[in-house]
Amino acid sequence: MALQLMFVTNRVDVAEAAQSAGVDRIFVDMEYIGKADRQGGMDTVQNMHTLEDVKALRKVITTSTLHVRCNPVHDATDSYPSTEEEINSIISAGADVIMLPFFQNAEQVRRFIKAVDGRVKTNLLVETPEAAENIDEILEVEGIDEIHIGLNDLHLGYGMTFMFELVADGTVEKLCEKIKKKNISYGFGGVARVGTGTLPAECILGEHYRLGSERVILSRAFCDVAKETDFEVVKEKFNTGVRDIREFEKELQGTWNEETHKANHIKTQECVQKIVEIIKAK
Repeated sequence: MALQLMFVTNRVDVAEAAQSAGVDRIFVDMEYIGKADRQGGMDTVQNMHTLEDVKALRKVITTSTLHVRCNPVHDATDSYPSTEEEINSIISAGADVIMLPFFQNAEQVRRFIKAVDGRVKTNLLVETPEAAENIDEILEVEGIDEIHIGLNDLHLGYGMTFMFELVADGTVEKLCEKIKKKNISYGFGGVARVGTGTLPAECILGEHYRLGSERVILSRAFCDVAKETDFEVVKEKFNTGVRDIREFEKELQGTWNEETHKANHIKTQECVQKIVEIIKAK
């Protein structure tokens, strides 16, 4: 089964281009509570998407899935509504899937699942060391449809240098094994364009297949729409980028075997180590 490709945007034109190219999920990112503090000073995207973005995209998303990340579990304040109120609003706006970020324990997951109440699919973003370490208890919660392992915040939480260290050192593999036993659909991290990357996209895609992943986020490096002034270039990047991933997946499905995957894992580990050394030397 081909990987489900996800792309983060609140732009209607970009969403339409991605959908037309075969991107499976349009990802609206409404998370903002605490995010700036966690990722301050880093070259990361902090999107600040809104309910109005969800409503606008719902009008044009017809063949892709509309995936919305809410805020971490929280009570109401003068600045924002409670988790329950926020989730009700997101569902009313037309989301197909709601993703819960930055949780630590099963109780927070239960509150999220209860708030969704089976109205749309639930997706847990495992991105804290606490969530990773409490994964056995979390997986006992009823109503989890999907899980995504978030490499950026998780590697920061563990004090690592590079997010794909979590793939190289077996952390992601251990989590995937536990999730798989519960028959819950899962994915992890992001990927750039085939043929690019200090850590080649082909290595990352190979690891997705080795670990039984079902979805991946197309990274900013795949198509940085904020930097492209010519929208025809944006459309071409989506068309060729998705096509190239699908072509490489045919190779993964058709010719890769256990030995190929083992060699790719070793290559991934070696590339990650080199990248870590380069970063630390700066």
